[in-house]
Amino acid sequence: MKPEQLHLLNSVSAPAIHPDGTKAVVSVTRPDFDADSYVGQLWSIPLDTTKYSRRITRGFRDSSPAFSPDGLVLAFLRTDQDGKPQLFVVEAAGGEPQRLTDQHAGVGGFVWAPDSHRIAFQARVPEQGRYGTVDGVTSGGEDARMVTGNQYRMNGLGYTADQRQQLFILEVPELGGEPAVAPRGRAAHEQPTRHVAGIPTARQVTFGDSDHESPCFSADSAHLFFCAALHEGHDDDLVTSLYRVDAGGGQPTAVGPSTRKPQAVTAVRTSADGRWLFYVAQDLGDTGKDFVARNSVLYAMPIAGGEATALTDAEHLDVSGPLEPSGPASVLVLNTALGSVELLDVTADGEITPLVHGAKVVNGATVAANGEIAVSFSDASTVGDVASLEHGEIRLLTDFSAPLRNNSRVMEPLDFDAESTDGHPLHGWVVFPDGPGPHPVLLSIHGGPFAQYTGDFFDEAQVYAAAGYAVVMCNPRGSSGYGQAHGRAIKERMGTLDMQDVLAFLDSALDSFDALDENRLGIMGGSYGGYLTAWTIAHHHRFKGAIVERGFLDPVSFAGSADIGWFFGTEYTGGTPEQMAAQSPMAVVSSVETPTLVIHSENDLRCPIEQGQRYYAHLKAQGVDTSLLIFPGEDHELSRSGTPHHRRQRFEHILRWWARYLPSDVNRLED
Repeated sequence: MKPEQLHLLNSVSAPAIHPDGTKAVVSVTRPDFDADSYVGQLWSIPLDTTKYSRRITRGFRDSSPAFSPDGLVLAFLRTDQDGKPQLFVVEAAGGEPQRLTDQHAGVGGFVWAPDSHRIAFQARVPEQGRYGTVDGVTSGGEDARMVTGNQYRMNGLGYTADQRQQLFILEVPELGGEPAVAPRGRAAHEQPTRHVAGIPTARQVTFGDSDHESPCFSADSAHLFFCAALHEGHDDDLVTSLYRVDAGGGQPTAVGPSTRKPQAVTAVRTSADGRWLFYVAQDLGDTGKDFVARNSVLYAMPIAGGEATALTDAEHLDVSGPLEPSGPASVLVLNTALGSVELLDVTADGEITPLVHGAKVVNGATVAANGEIAVSFSDASTVGDVASLEHGEIRLLTDFSAPLRNNSRVMEPLDFDAESTDGHPLHGWVVFPDGPGPHPVLLSIHGGPFAQYTGDFFDEAQVYAAAGYAVVMCNPRGSSGYGQAHGRAIKERMGTLDMQDVLAFLDSALDSFDALDENRLGIMGGSYGGYLTAWTIAHHHRFKGAIVERGFLDPVSFAGSADIGWFFGTEYTGGTPEQMAAQSPMAVVSSVETPTLVIHSENDLRCPIEQGQRYYAHLKAQGVDTSLLIFPGEDHELSRSGTPHHRRQRFEHILRWWARYLPSDVNRLED
């Protein structure tokens, strides 16, 4: 794969399956260089493999499909090229989509009521006078902001306290009737809220000073359950809890046992039989802030009230939603495990059945009334595809990555196990380029740190392998998917066991494969991977070059500049100056000799650009060969969801850096 082939990466959403089990609908989205944006439409996927999949919408970017429980209507989000996502509906049998919302900041997500007549959706409500709510008042002309709390910004969003995410409910109009027209004259004066033709009035049902997440209806459609931080002192911890509000509006009430330890609730769903409330939560220790390497747990609680029961083991399973009902009292969950993401079926009494496991990354699944299950997933050969489950086996229904495979060679990663120097087992992959070698080697380190590399298609590894590099990547201690003890091993010990593990894995790969050149090594990583890259090159000088991208480089300044700085650094490194200095790449930057490219985005609030600028300035001052690559308008997610132009340009700059300091047979500077 080459940088200019990014447009061939078709990503696939979680599927929406029709209640009769005959078809599923997904959104298929790809980078588009002409639009310099992401475009995508909805596709209908027959579960009968004798029939063909087809595109069913033609919007600029259509996403998040969901059938009404009665199967008559398909709802989805549509984003115009210069607009915000809005909610649309269309008859399941086909027809012209009808727009249901006109939210200033767009719609963030939605859920059907069991009665199929109402939809609850999430939308940010901007404070009047900000974010373009008043014509002529630009962001630079807004009133000053008085900040009094810790949590006031978020990467990719900006300020949060003046644009909280609230919940709304609207009645879905009958489709197929007379088209609505915009009122004018006296009618416009009498109907001031109907400012867009045919847009029904949505009723706001939450108003709290918090983002309201993961709404779901009760079985009788009379109540909404959701997650939020509405407790006193919510600005000083990471706790979120379950709440319920009447669908007609009113004051939210807390749901759940009052004796529960501090947790962050991230997803909630009522069971199909209406008796249980399933939710996913992460323990936060006694302080409400100890988030480090905490696996998320699935709980079940009687809908009428009572104690919640943990259904999954916190030490060994790390589950997430969405919690799709799979039976009267069971749900589907995803589980991060050993470099994969599994699909599990879990009942309210704790019975767990693996449905998809092995070398796959499941990103969504849903169940029809007849028991048919549709799954979207990626693996080594596909960026995203749809399958059905039949007798415990995957039955592939699509091949959205065929254009990629037809136009470039996909290098399948080799699953590889090793041991650290203290005997701790290590797991990872080696991606080989074409040819016998020996090849130059790139040690790639993932972010997080409580995240994981997987064996599925990874555009970074594919681009570097196509340029003649062997890519070595592993999940060292600190990573997710291998148990909480594995993840929490680096708490207050960053740069110790994790560095030991990545270097031991690299050495084991070099010893095991003659195709790897031990004398031509490079190292690179982003976010926490940038941290560990910067830390490693201060302690080891074996690498010909390094790339430090969007790095967590100075815990001290990070505390006052990052959106998560008020808790992240102190929880990982410890809060004393001595602890921070002992684990800070900036504290040991004077030991760096390796030529280093520093990459950062201007709008990165997660690891702010000052981290990269100061690191670069230190390297420059001490004579290290270094460059600083800055991307305007981008944030922490540049490599994953930045504009297609910038993503391609980023790859081109990275390959030029390696051509200069670590040339391969096919990637070298011209004479």
